[in-house]
Amino acid sequence: MAMTLRLTVDEHAALKARAELEGISMQEAARRAVREFVSRSAHRDRVAVAADLIGDRHGDALRRLGE
Repeated sequence: MAMTLRLTVDEHAALKARAELEGISMQEAARRAVREFVSRSAHRDRVAVAADLIGDRHGDALRRLGE
């Protein structure tokens, strides 16, 4: 699927420089960045769910440990 990505001059220069260092196209560098962003966001969401679950199940013990 195609899309247009509008970058500032500085963002474009940074992306171009990074892609050249990696030996990949700017498109591939942008695609990798998107995949990493989605992966990190999903991980953060899973951690938040797990923390809530632990808080619900072990809240009393955690409060006692904090005293």
